[in-house]
Amino acid sequence: MTLAIMQPYIFPYIGYFQLINAVDKFVIYDDVNFIKQGWINRNRILLHGKEHLFTVPLEGASSFKLIRETELNYKSYRTWEVKFLKSLEQSYKKASNFGDCFELMQKVFKRIEGQTNIADLAVASIVEVCNYLELKTEIKLTSTIYDNQNLSAQSRVIDICIKEAALKYINPEGGQSLYDHMVFEEHGLQLKFIKVGLDEYKQFNLPFSKGLSIIDVLMFNPRERVKQMVNNYNLL
Repeated sequence: MTLAIMQPYIFPYIGYFQLINAVDKFVIYDDVNFIKQGWINRNRILLHGKEHLFTVPLEGASSFKLIRETELNYKSYRTWEVKFLKSLEQSYKKASNFGDCFELMQKVFKRIEGQTNIADLAVASIVEVCNYLELKTEIKLTSTIYDNQNLSAQSRVIDICIKEAALKYINPEGGQSLYDHMVFEEHGLQLKFIKVGLDEYKQFNLPFSKGLSIIDVLMFNPRERVKQMVNNYNLL
């Protein structure tokens, strides 16, 4: 069994879904510290033809709080949600797959009605996109299982792999300096890294902007094409 672990990001870029697609089980770290200025509550889309960083409003966000404990600023959030969906409609309404993608966005926000933290929203954005792309990978949250918050970094990853009876762990390519192949092998685990592929696609008649939120990919590409794109990766 192959496993990967990542923090929950809001509508992450396609490489995140390539990692999900590459494993049998995907574990979301929702009980680790929130990262300010990271991708947990922010991402990039096209707005009026230019790259735009959107940010979900939070209440008292701090690197001393866990992601699961980081609350939405609920009053501001409701206003932001309406404006965000309107911005998507204005910017992408002429995109070839706007209808299906916009319906998916609405489904994500409806899914978290009554929820109050950024983890729920980010996880909903990930799960609904996986459902749309028919990815079969099982998804789990660290806050609901494992009971190993006392461990950190590599030790916690290995412990989760052992508890899940995984034989292979896959990490994003950028984390190669964080893990020791020998330590994984000592625990009967194969360590691999994923090199993602960012296929170009037509974004109206604009110069291609790579690595934007999965929202952008879904707006411009039919489901079957995106399903092909999530297979464009290599393991190192």
